[in-house]
Amino acid sequence: MNAGIIGVGRCVPEKVVTNFDLEKMMDTSDEWIRTRTGIEERHIAEDDQDTSDMAFEAAENALKDAGITAEQVGLILVATVTPDQPFPSVACMIQDRLGATNAAAMDLSAACAGYIYGLITAKQFIENNAYDYILVVGVEKLSKIVDWSDRNTAVLFGDGAAAVVLGKVSDGRGIISYELGSDGSGAKYLYQNENDHIAMNGREVFKFAVRQMGQSALNVIEKAGYTKNDVDYLIPHQANIRIMESARQRLDLPPEKMSTAIKKYGNTSAASIGNALVEELENGKIHDDDLLVLVGFGGGLTWGAVAIKWGK
Repeated sequence: MNAGIIGVGRCVPEKVVTNFDLEKMMDTSDEWIRTRTGIEERHIAEDDQDTSDMAFEAAENALKDAGITAEQVGLILVATVTPDQPFPSVACMIQDRLGATNAAAMDLSAACAGYIYGLITAKQFIENNAYDYILVVGVEKLSKIVDWSDRNTAVLFGDGAAAVVLGKVSDGRGIISYELGSDGSGAKYLYQNENDHIAMNGREVFKFAVRQMGQSALNVIEKAGYTKNDVDYLIPHQANIRIMESARQRLDLPPEKMSTAIKKYGNTSAASIGNALVEELENGKIHDDDLLVLVGFGGGLTWGAVAIKWGK
């Protein structure tokens, strides 16, 4: 039996910062942001709402959706580059708060590709019968490392958390193929600088992402034994609408078959793909036995993609 997603949850901070709000803070405009990124607003955590708080809420929601208790979870994986502190891990913090007394716990650092890295790590443990249920959380409080005076990066990012419970699913469903990759030579294009702020060479990241997102999506479709004509829905990392559109066009998908949650949430890094998944489930865009492609890229440079037959 394959490993698959049996429960989802998320946490979106209440505070919304629109493009018009940013116009008052820096030299930018709603039109400039929308046309170049596709972002209209983003959610920003309050000062007293840290990464672990959002991870905990998303995890609770995912456990409830899966219909299992915290004590049944064997492993907690948290993908983040903005932990509350270097250690203990966010995973250990929420393991305690959830009461997941039987779970091992650790954090993963693969930036915006972290959610995919978490899914694939969990898949191995499920299919090797090491654990029955694994909790994977992608979470970021990027607002605490954004340079709010840098209009090239400040307009892009938001905060949030998304969680899934992985377990065994029926034959033919679940994660049926995947790809993970890295290119450390590109680390200089996207990193946390000496001031602890996000620094990015937008042109180089754009070129890499346009090339890698579409190719990785095609690779996992082929590995799964399907063609791009079989894809029912594409959930790309919500980084930039132009990058996302390039991936959609490589798959010859109509616009309505790709998530554009970026409009409401911006780039939430490791939470991005998971949040978009929950958004489209709530919107009724995803159905049992749909073939989904989830694909992302991030600092490192890292990338990853999965093909999933949806359903339990």
